[in-house]
Amino acid sequence: MQHDCLIFDLDGTISDPGPGIIRSINFALIEQGHKARPDEEIGALIGLPLDEMFERLLGDSVRQESSTLVGKYRERYISVGYRENTLYDGVEAFLKLVHQEAEQRLGVCTSKRVDVAEKILELFELRPLFDFVSGGDIGIEKSSQLKQLLESGSITDRSLMIGDRFIDLAAAHHNGLEAAAVLWGYGSRQELEKENPQYLLECPAQLNALQREQKNNRS
Repeated sequence: MQHDCLIFDLDGTISDPGPGIIRSINFALIEQGHKARPDEEIGALIGLPLDEMFERLLGDSVRQESSTLVGKYRERYISVGYRENTLYDGVEAFLKLVHQEAEQRLGVCTSKRVDVAEKILELFELRPLFDFVSGGDIGIEKSSQLKQLLESGSITDRSLMIGDRFIDLAAAHHNGLEAAAVLWGYGSRQELEKENPQYLLECPAQLNALQREQKNNRS
């Protein structure tokens, strides 16, 4: 299929937010009287909604204090943590190329709140490359975000969702969209292959190969 819009997840796809998220999660845990967790344990959850991350770390019993934990997390992340973030090599160049060629539109669909997502994109001076940024919040599923984008006409059913976690791929397929899984983020190959993505990309350089395939299809 020739895709008219490329929709990118943010965390684990465009940039590596690991240090900022891990430190902010542990800040929230300690502030609420819980023990800090190892980096690896938190890292394995990056890309999931915040409330789900805390539930997986602390169990179902944490639901009553979930909103407080999320608030503490955001207290640190919005002031400091969002800057503890690095772009994946090759992604910026690819985005600029697609934007320059103007043959496909670019968008972002992230579980992050839209204001936080905008801050990160502005930090990297990438915001002008994207036609839209769809942000989530607690209780909002990514499949609902894509559905809203379709219903509003912001995207068509010829769009491609690109992400590093199963929720990105499942949300795309739920809405009849094709999906590309990326292995440079936080999802394992096994996790991603279970969702049967149309494309499985090993490294950002393979985004260029995907783009060349699109051009060949148009010629």
